[in-house]
Amino acid sequence: MIDELIRYLGNWRNRETVLELLVVHARLALLPLLIGLLAALPLGWAAQRYRPLRAMLLGSANVLYTVPSLALFVILPGILGTQILDEINVVVALALYTAALLIRPVVEALDAVPGHVLAAATAMGYRPLRRFLTVELPLAVPVLAAGVRVASVSNISLVSVGALIGVGGLGQLFTQGFQASYNAPIIVGVALTLLLALVMDALLSLAKALLTPWQPRRARPTGPAQPTGPAESAEPAQPRPTGGEA
Repeated sequence: MIDELIRYLGNWRNRETVLELLVVHARLALLPLLIGLLAALPLGWAAQRYRPLRAMLLGSANVLYTVPSLALFVILPGILGTQILDEINVVVALALYTAALLIRPVVEALDAVPGHVLAAATAMGYRPLRRFLTVELPLAVPVLAAGVRVASVSNISLVSVGALIGVGGLGQLFTQGFQASYNAPIIVGVALTLLLALVMDALLSLAKALLTPWQPRRARPTGPAQPTGPAESAEPAQPRPTGGEA
């Protein structure tokens, strides 16, 4: 198995192909994530603000997310008037899935914003749109970030399904390997897909930390654990006298 991988990656054409597919895979996963997030924010805001709309939007999102991805990849060209091999089909399909997946986290994130903060912003004269962009959305980032991380991993996984219609980034390595009964490209595709998901998750975690500087960071211990009991002092203990006392 290792010999197969060495021979496969030892060919510069294979390395070039793998790199190109990795770039395509990242683009097809990130662009829908951004589009879906931008669509989910106003929809989630509307669902959170208008209660009758919440059930309709959340129910529609749940139904949309149950549609098989391959079926959506095949149906969209007829709706959009595009070719079956156009990348736009995968982008639109994954953007719909991302929006459907993120509407609920947006609603829950906005629900988690403290009411007294909203009341204070309103008392200061903040209009609804300004209050949403400058108060509610920043405070909702910690809860929303978890949903975005799930959506990013989901997109990276679903992009591979597009290989069945000829557009799938690293997924094309899977189809090539299966068709040729050659394990090396399959292993490379799986490893790079996993690596891409880990890198994306780490970048989103970093973005969350940068966007929420007010949140406490977990301190790392720098030395032996120190006693923290209420009766203990930071001063070193003094030796007790041993003579002259009863």
